[in-house]
Amino acid sequence: MCHIGPPAHTGPVSPGSESRKRDLVRKHRAYATAGIPVYVIIDDFDDGGSVTVLSGPDPARGSYASSVRTPYGEEAIVPEGPAKGFVIGPDVTGGPR
Repeated sequence: MCHIGPPAHTGPVSPGSESRKRDLVRKHRAYATAGIPVYVIIDDFDDGGSVTVLSGPDPARGSYASSVRTPYGEEAIVPEGPAKGFVIGPDVTGGPR
């Protein structure tokens, strides 16, 4: 899994999907609370590969207003922030796995 944005600072977690999901929720909440404008997740292990773009942070709620999940092989576009308009497509991710 690759994160575009601030480095992930979390402690070790147990292997397995539940721990992985819990860790992602913590990161999403921490980045939204910090006001990170866009958080991009490139995940080889999410149902054949996906790119998730979270945008519109609400620091008071600790969540993002928008979440767009795009499967590998299609284009995901960063909607705001310093990388606005950046395209993450098949050239970056390859095709579906």
